[in-house]
Amino acid sequence: MGTPGFAVGILKEMVEAGKNIVGVITAADKPAGRGRKLMASAVKKYALSQNLTILQPTNLKDENFLAELKSLNANLQVVVAFRMLPKVVWQMPAFGTFNLHASLLPQYRGAAPINWAIINQEQQTGVTTFFIDEKIDTGAIIANKTIAIDPSENAETLHDKLMALGANLVLETIQQIETGKVEAKPQPHSTSLKEAPKLTPENTKIDWSWSGEKIEAFIRGLSPYPVAWCILNNNKEELKVKLYDARFEEATHNLGIGEIETTKKSLKIACSNGFINVIEIQLPGKKRMEVSALLNGYSFKDNAKLL
Repeated sequence: MGTPGFAVGILKEMVEAGKNIVGVITAADKPAGRGRKLMASAVKKYALSQNLTILQPTNLKDENFLAELKSLNANLQVVVAFRMLPKVVWQMPAFGTFNLHASLLPQYRGAAPINWAIINQEQQTGVTTFFIDEKIDTGAIIANKTIAIDPSENAETLHDKLMALGANLVLETIQQIETGKVEAKPQPHSTSLKEAPKLTPENTKIDWSWSGEKIEAFIRGLSPYPVAWCILNNNKEELKVKLYDARFEEATHNLGIGEIETTKKSLKIACSNGFINVIEIQLPGKKRMEVSALLNGYSFKDNAKLL
């Protein structure tokens, strides 16, 4: 059970390991692009290439879907980046249902654990398998694996590393269940849990009053999707710009927060303890581009500022 590209990596590993995939459950096709054509999920596209049975329920409690699911006679369900399951679904198989989550639970429960681990400047993260229960990401832990977060990591590179790590962990978890060697343990209680809420336009906006270290981590943690953004005030024109890549440079200066300093090839934004050196940027109606390319045809006025 899964939908995005992250889930494809795990399904592919299971198929190549010779596991008997009796069915794939994924999201319904959705309109996308300018033509609003119906698009299949990444998981559906891969499942079709492998001639796997596919179910695309819109309602997980629908009687017809439950009957179809039961008819597959699965003895184990594996969930990767899908949706919250009703009890009637996760209790169905003889060996239960386990989930792969891209964090070291109980930390970073929620929809965007990869992004928030980078944003919060963690030095390590990982993947966890756990048996699903009534709540979100709270079930008994089966196993986990840890990985270091590189100083220049962005969400894309960490996503790919965790997908590979997660695929290995899923196969190990299946092996444990198959051989009856599972010792699932309740998640430890902690008073300082960090959450991984869904990313929205509100919580992906850059605050230039933050430290430079925090701003750089924020930009990396949201790149290449959904991308950190802010408002460019350039000679009274206000534009929503997206920043894909940037590096913090510690320095003392007399500029105001968010003020811009440019050369022929560089764009630097003043923050409390230095500058954010922007490397990749996107202006409205334009493609994502290197700052050096942008500066060939776009000029920032003397009073330009990022808000």
